[in-house]
Amino acid sequence: SHSYPLPPAQAPRRKEEIPAGLALSTDGKKLFVCGNLSNQLFEMDVATGKIIRSFPVGVAPYDVVVVGDKAYVSNWGGRRPKSGDLTGPAGRGTEVKVDAVMNIANEGSVSVIDLNASAVDRALKQEIIVQLHASALAVSPNQRYVVCANANSDNLSVIDTRTDTVIETIWAKQNPADLFGASPNALCFAPDGKTLYVANGTQNAIAVIRFSPADRESKLLGLIPVGWFPGAITFDAKRKTLCVANIKGHPIAPKRDEKKGQTGFNSHHYFGSVSLVPVPKESDLPKLSAAVYENYRRDRIELALAKPRAHQPARAIPERIGEPSPIKHVVYVIKENRTYDQVFGDVLEGNGDASLCIFGQKFTPNQHKMVRDFVLLDNTYCSGILSADGHQWSTTAFGTEYLEKSFASWPRSYPDGMGEDENDALAYAPTGFIWDNAIKHGVSVWNFGEFAMPTCGWKDTKRKGSPKWKDYWDEFQHGRGEVLIASQPSVEAMRLFTPTNFVGWEMSVPDVWRARYITNQLAEWERSRQMPQLVIICLPNDHTSGTDANAPTPGALVADNDLAFGQIVEALSHSSFWKSMAIFGIEDDPQNGWDHVSGYRTTAYVISPWAKRNAVVSTQYNTTSLLRTMEQILGLPPMNQFDATALPMFDCFTNTPDFTPFTALPTNIALDQMNPEPKNIKNATLREDAQHSARLNFKKPDACPEDLLNRILWNAMKGTETPYPAWAITLVEDDD
Repeated sequence: SHSYPLPPAQAPRRKEEIPAGLALSTDGKKLFVCGNLSNQLFEMDVATGKIIRSFPVGVAPYDVVVVGDKAYVSNWGGRRPKSGDLTGPAGRGTEVKVDAVMNIANEGSVSVIDLNASAVDRALKQEIIVQLHASALAVSPNQRYVVCANANSDNLSVIDTRTDTVIETIWAKQNPADLFGASPNALCFAPDGKTLYVANGTQNAIAVIRFSPADRESKLLGLIPVGWFPGAITFDAKRKTLCVANIKGHPIAPKRDEKKGQTGFNSHHYFGSVSLVPVPKESDLPKLSAAVYENYRRDRIELALAKPRAHQPARAIPERIGEPSPIKHVVYVIKENRTYDQVFGDVLEGNGDASLCIFGQKFTPNQHKMVRDFVLLDNTYCSGILSADGHQWSTTAFGTEYLEKSFASWPRSYPDGMGEDENDALAYAPTGFIWDNAIKHGVSVWNFGEFAMPTCGWKDTKRKGSPKWKDYWDEFQHGRGEVLIASQPSVEAMRLFTPTNFVGWEMSVPDVWRARYITNQLAEWERSRQMPQLVIICLPNDHTSGTDANAPTPGALVADNDLAFGQIVEALSHSSFWKSMAIFGIEDDPQNGWDHVSGYRTTAYVISPWAKRNAVVSTQYNTTSLLRTMEQILGLPPMNQFDATALPMFDCFTNTPDFTPFTALPTNIALDQMNPEPKNIKNATLREDAQHSARLNFKKPDACPEDLLNRILWNAMKGTETPYPAWAITLVEDDD
């Protein structure tokens, strides 16, 4: 075997190209390769690996097929923007066309390349506009048609190769009016060309399409259940079998720690998988489709879309969206990277494992008080596994196929919305964010730091270096005005409701600074007697900075986060808005944690006069459940299939309020307790951990190898004599 290098893309912050789709020429002597980052199609000599020609195509080319003397290239981001087009970032300096309302990528295309052209600048024969996230391509056996899967539009575009025009649009779901959520992203034909098989990623299913474009009668016949997010498919004609590659797959068995005799999972404990599916008879499709619908709880969508009834009494959580609720203000707190057992493993009333608890009552007295005073949720899960998808799930209730296919190394972007190359208009769901849903339906919004890029530094721009944690701590205590705490919205549509003198992700800024800023803003709302209906808060410092000597200890940072959360809840609960308020909180992802039930299980909070008191709720919820409950309260329709099928958190609420406010507890830990310098640490393991921490990148979310940071935190909190829970180790080293 051998490999051939591609010309470097020389994009900002990434020199290497990102190879995507591949196709051989009809004689097998040339290989065509999509250069996803440089927006080119490469023609390569198969024998030598030399690049013969490079053709300019659209934005983020994904797949290529060859029909006669033409190459068809699908472009995730559509045509290249022209002067005057409204654009947004798409990673590594790429710009993509976006819509004017949500600032999300709004075009897909297929470039048609004339392979007989005399010059590459004349080879682009046509740019066919298809729909969103033009991804996989398939050629019909008779070469008459090229079909493009439009993953973010839930449909397929059929291109007639004689005219190079779209002659039919085929829906990969039952009805074009159905909520977004099929994500067709890969496809193949049966040998006779009469049936098309399509991988519907977010339905974990293969769509079976009767292919009849000549009379415009192509239609979905049914669905076949397969594995977790099918992302590639081929037809084995000899065995009459569909071979489906699923991007993710469940672990075969939990990991076991032989020393402690314990077993469990973490959120990276998964494999890819392959489903081998005998081609079903058409008569079998209704039963198979029913299994798919049951798996993604399709029956709940009808309930989510049920029209509100007149003359209904106000209920804390309305039975139908649009019916009245006494709750008028929703506060949504998004924290960073903790599992349930890490924080609440010591709470006897819940399903916890105290041996895995490292940030228990001593470090998180306020969060412990919250779950004792209100609701302890011991069966709630993050939908994402790290910040790139965690912040997407936390705000859009969705993970696009672009996002799912970036997990290998995040080559284009790490789209958590918190910095450079972390804002990517191609990554976002076409249905938008929770704030888009709110604004569209007349619900007022305010955002403290979520999807905001930090622009912090010295106020004196001539001063060298960057402020450290101690400098921001000094600013918090004394207000000398030497440092600048600021940010810019990652998505331009957020600017009107995202203050730029606040910051979300910036680990050097204490969370108690954020709490003070928020309580000051609350005082302004009190004076005006107006508070936005939806308030979003990014509160990130429970992520910690390991044992870096320039940062507080992990325990101090978690205590800082806990105190800030407590202060925010105290201020809100003592305000005039408390009687009509609900506060929700969850981690964006559980990446740095371990848990005896699931690596996805996390800490979550429901705090309200209308919440149950002193209750343990073990109903299974996840991130989308919180979003769905907020929508249910505020009268917002679901954004997509996932929040529509999510279970509202009815079990957490009561229609008999208790207006007793929350009073924050003082911290047990000095918030300025700093990690020692490595040279002053006698224990060799802890000294090595400190040296590693000094080299880790805490400027960006999740920029540290998960297993390394896990071990650093375990050693710091439990000591090196306590065996590390081996089942928490990531199966494949992940250093994104």
